[in-house]
Amino acid sequence: MKHITFYFDVISPYAYLAFEQLPVALMGNSYSVTYQPILLAGLLKHHGQLGPAEIPPKRDWTYRHILWLARELSIPMQFPAAHPFNPLSLQRLAVASGKLGTPNRITVERLFHHVWCNGLAADDTSRLHILLNELEPTQNPNSPDVKNKLKSNTDEAIAKGVFGVPTFEVEGKLFFGLEALPMLAAYLKDDDWFSDANWNIAANVPVAISRKPDALLLKADK
Repeated sequence: MKHITFYFDVISPYAYLAFEQLPVALMGNSYSVTYQPILLAGLLKHHGQLGPAEIPPKRDWTYRHILWLARELSIPMQFPAAHPFNPLSLQRLAVASGKLGTPNRITVERLFHHVWCNGLAADDTSRLHILLNELEPTQNPNSPDVKNKLKSNTDEAIAKGVFGVPTFEVEGKLFFGLEALPMLAAYLKDDDWFSDANWNIAANVPVAISRKPDALLLKADK
């Protein structure tokens, strides 16, 4: 049996769809899952990226695409009252609700549904209080231990090469995005394609040009 670590942040609609679709996409495979809360903002800051919702034309496309995917996959979805929002309280609650900082699937489902299934403000204080009472976390979400655990989760994910959510890690291999679920399913079935030669080819493609904030620098000129 292979083990999957599912890195998520509830701010991501793709992470929500991937969470809902995971059992369907991997049906017939033998696997276990650990749900690892991290902060997408921490990944973006580390890699010097903007989130999809921070680029206006990409934001419009992302939201259209998400709604279409939700319909195609028959997954209930309503955007929160505002997006993006600050997911810090929800991610800390995820950490605080699980043994060793890893919540179970029922808890993660409740957190995703809090954000993506009602059209309400995801960071509303009164709603967060109700959610806190419902989940009855084993730790105080605002305790130093929980805050440090969420940060260390994010730092560990970055160290492994995680750059966005959802990301699935299996045996040191990373699969990114909702669209990676068929690829992940193939790996769980021991598909012959996943040899070292095929898997590592991307890392060995030479870089011909490197983009910098103020200029494009040709490696040949270095």
